[in-house]
Amino acid sequence: MQTPNSLTETLSLQIDQLLERLRTAEQGHAQLAQQVQLLTQERDGLVQRLHTARDRVDALLERLPDLQNALEGKP
Repeated sequence: MQTPNSLTETLSLQIDQLLERLRTAEQGHAQLAQQVQLLTQERDGLVQRLHTARDRVDALLERLPDLQNALEGKP
């Protein structure tokens, strides 16, 4: 059986360990939140580039009949 002082010391150590685990978890959470933000920005940039590329391809596809007619000498 533990004495009141040793029980208090044991509980104090366990609380300190839990607080350290909490700090570590909070730091990890903050790092993950930052990574999510960076990846979201990167994704948004890639989506914008995709839309730009798609618009350019659509514009080229619209010009194809005119280019084909020009190559064949048709007005």
